[in-house]
Amino acid sequence: MLINSHFGDIKETYLFSEIAKRVNDYKAANPTADIIRLGIGDVTQPLPPVAIQALHEAVDEMARAETFRGYGPEQGYDFLREAIAVHDFKARGCDIEPDEIFVSDGAKSDTANFTDLFGDGNIIGISNPVYPVYLDSNVLAGHAGSPAGDGYQNIRYLDCLEENGFKPQIPDGRLDIVYLCSPNNPSGVALTRDDLKKWVDYALANKTLILYDAAYESFIREDGIPHSIYEIPEARKVAVEFRSFSKTAGFTGLRCAYTVVPKTLEVTMSDSSKPLKLHAMWLRRQTTKFNGVPYIVQRAAAALYTPEGREQIRKTIDLYLENAKTIRSVFEEKGFKVWGGINSPYVWLKVPEGMTSWQFFDELLHRYHIVGTPGSGFGTRGEGYFRLTGFGSPEKTREAAERLRRI
Repeated sequence: MLINSHFGDIKETYLFSEIAKRVNDYKAANPTADIIRLGIGDVTQPLPPVAIQALHEAVDEMARAETFRGYGPEQGYDFLREAIAVHDFKARGCDIEPDEIFVSDGAKSDTANFTDLFGDGNIIGISNPVYPVYLDSNVLAGHAGSPAGDGYQNIRYLDCLEENGFKPQIPDGRLDIVYLCSPNNPSGVALTRDDLKKWVDYALANKTLILYDAAYESFIREDGIPHSIYEIPEARKVAVEFRSFSKTAGFTGLRCAYTVVPKTLEVTMSDSSKPLKLHAMWLRRQTTKFNGVPYIVQRAAAALYTPEGREQIRKTIDLYLENAKTIRSVFEEKGFKVWGGINSPYVWLKVPEGMTSWQFFDELLHRYHIVGTPGSGFGTRGEGYFRLTGFGSPEKTREAAERLRRI
């Protein structure tokens, strides 16, 4: 039997699996320890009331023959796609149509599955540090090429450093594909309009495809920070955008997201002058491999776009941002260098001199019973840094802050 040999090219342990193992081992040895988890970015607040009501109503529909729904459209129901187009894009001046929106079960799966559209040999730009799925999915698909030093043959790391504000810089050479994430996971840093325009201009000049992860856009509070890459003129020609309801509305347990693939987005194969429509390719991929998001979940997502839903979402996000502010403030008080926590639920900090990211992880876990995420898990440039999240409850976050003041 032949298997996918590229599994041998990837790190044996996924970052968050290793965190869970260390925490479980410590908990087993110290069963009375009151551990506060500020590591994995899972939400803690309940679903918005409008979503709960919509779920109940949709379940009742499924109990009656005249309103029962079976298989739905793989791309999503029109009622949700239309709401997304109006409120998330047209309201911000973005020319996105409902049929360019593909509803899915998560931005993580979409960013990984989008690699199905690519062949081998593309030069791929990935920020360092950044969310591990971009790299890992390309390694598993064979697109990253052979391992080479600390990286891979076809991967070009875009170093995000203190000196450049943890923002990916335009490279000297050409990229076929580039992943951008704003607000960034893990650093919490958001790209400005000028930052994004430079990337769109680069993509237009170099025929580069931008894969833009905007899963945390609803946390943006400052002016001058785009919520969508399509706020930049001509981005429709070069960019795919990924969004999620997971952190926006607490749907981590329901699973609902969407990807925007404009019909104007074309790519040209290296051995052909005939352009290919990515919209048609993604549609074909989804109808072949995906059966759609459950009707009841899509009804819950659509309810979020009502005035009541939008207000309920904002209150929950404000709560998480207040948590992030609390975490950021305590580290600033202690003299740490800190980023994020303003347009993002993530706080990114520099660990004490002489410690590695994992050593700081163990220090927080063993001494203060707090779980965070080592920066090295997001890439080599994450070594020496650490991520904490504002997704805990306000009570647990305040308790964590009191413990951290003893550092």
